[in-house]
Amino acid sequence: MWPQVPQALRLLPEQASTVAGQVDALFLFLVAVTVFFSGLIFLLVVVFALKYRRRSDADRPRAIHGSLLLEALWTVIPLGIALAIFVWGTYLYFVISRPPAAAMEVYVVGKQWMWKLQHPTGQREINELHVPVHRPVKLTMTSEDVIHSFYVPAFRVKADVVPGKYTSVWFEATKTGEYHLFCAEYCGTSHAVMGGRIVVMEPAEYERWLAGGVGEESLPAAGEKLFGRLGCHTCHRSDGSGRGPSLVGKFGRTEKLTSGETIAVDESYLRESILNPQAKITVGYPPIMPTFKGLVTEDQLVQLLAYLKSLKTDGQAKP
Repeated sequence: MWPQVPQALRLLPEQASTVAGQVDALFLFLVAVTVFFSGLIFLLVVVFALKYRRRSDADRPRAIHGSLLLEALWTVIPLGIALAIFVWGTYLYFVISRPPAAAMEVYVVGKQWMWKLQHPTGQREINELHVPVHRPVKLTMTSEDVIHSFYVPAFRVKADVVPGKYTSVWFEATKTGEYHLFCAEYCGTSHAVMGGRIVVMEPAEYERWLAGGVGEESLPAAGEKLFGRLGCHTCHRSDGSGRGPSLVGKFGRTEKLTSGETIAVDESYLRESILNPQAKITVGYPPIMPTFKGLVTEDQLVQLLAYLKSLKTDGQAKP
């Protein structure tokens, strides 16, 4: 952890998540390697320029026969350093890109020029996110218009938020407090004001905050109502007798397509199936599903996804 020094004197932002220290360690290692070899090369250039300079027209440089040991050293050492950076970076990438199974899921929609966030229990926030400390939080994100980028420096998390698809990032806060949230991708004339804050609270305080909300229904409950209102249940019956496949227990599994491909049923696949159902057709079912593009908003898509993800079979764990 960084020593308690004034913010203005810190080389890096405050560390406030479980991965922040690991990210900083790799970054500082890269800086140290860069500084060391840059300094070494600069020093050798100066030394060799002075030692082997031509002192008169009669001077002739001595023939160099080479050194197998020297050649091996400057091949093996950089290779070892490069491999160490690769292995370290790959390990950290997998840590950052794989949220824990028990992570609390929050849906995020970027829009010029604000962040809209919604909790599983239905609470909505604009440019703010309240989360409990020491609990993993997975953000499932999309954009209504242009590319944005969700960036929290203190957590060392940053992910592009792209229209037409879902991206995700996760963090686990280690300190209570308020932390800056930025959009790190230029998204228009008011890009500079597209920010907010992450409020990290003690678990009991977070539960009180949830209880003090406006009493909105949960995302799965809202999605279930929308599912019925759109008539989806007439084809996607839970017993599999409809003209479309049953959606119970589908999320997280794989689906066989008429093209011969096998695809994972995740947020992006479900979104595409709702908005562009003819893109990927499930084996055994006719391509008769209409598109709902223009009929549902991004917020409603979030509700539908939350409901579809909640449809578990008896053998599956509840979300």
